[in-house]
Amino acid sequence: MQDNANKILETHQTSDGVLRLLLNDPKNKNALSDKMMMHLKEKLFNASTDNSIKVIIIAAVGDVFCSGHNLKELTDARGNEDHGESYFLDLFNLCSSLMKMIISCSKPVIAEINGVATAAGCQLVASCDLAIASDSSKFATPGVNIGLFCSTPMVALSRNVSKKDSMKMLLTGDMIDAEEAKRISLINDHVSADKLNSSVMSLAKKIASKPFSTVKIGKDAFYRQYEMSLTEAYEFTSKVMTDNSLSDDAKEGIASFLEKRNPVWKND
Repeated sequence: MQDNANKILETHQTSDGVLRLLLNDPKNKNALSDKMMMHLKEKLFNASTDNSIKVIIIAAVGDVFCSGHNLKELTDARGNEDHGESYFLDLFNLCSSLMKMIISCSKPVIAEINGVATAAGCQLVASCDLAIASDSSKFATPGVNIGLFCSTPMVALSRNVSKKDSMKMLLTGDMIDAEEAKRISLINDHVSADKLNSSVMSLAKKIASKPFSTVKIGKDAFYRQYEMSLTEAYEFTSKVMTDNSLSDDAKEGIASFLEKRNPVWKND
């Protein structure tokens, strides 16, 4: 299935249940413009309730994965009566809601990066459940260099990367390569550019082959327990595992393991 009416965001779906969202605005460095973010939110929202979709990939056309916010849009808004205040607040709230939607989406979201990801583009990478990059990809939160600290990207960054490594990126604005991004856990792995698409698709198909109801339970529980205390997290996940144990997929999975056969999952 292909639906590319919105040219700055292309969509492709495979028969394996993998939805590929392709940022296609290279002339604007795939910036998170108002329009781009609204399209992404719409696609993520629809995918959440589409049983034919199991995994989502976010990739991009060109040598820039995503440059962050469209600085021209920010500059134009300064001509407003309030000097852009209401526009800025709406913009950053919109971006924050997009990042939260990635987390709350019932389908795992994988970032496929082949190029540069900066500012809110780096935030997009950090917000995805998994991230694979090409060896030549680079990452930065350079807002400090233009007098606009990357405060909202900091939220996603600091939830994936250690405090010291996060602060170094935020305070210096320096670009880091894919090897360093993997070391600090901003991405899961990096591969040669010619193997990137196949590596990401292989990962997506592997996840898509798992029982969807179980994946959905697991993703939701992971992010919810992360915000809890140790005691609360164990109480919460004990209940989650109890409910999960009573599901048809858990019964089938355990039975197939004991009987040494392949499981037959329900069509969720």
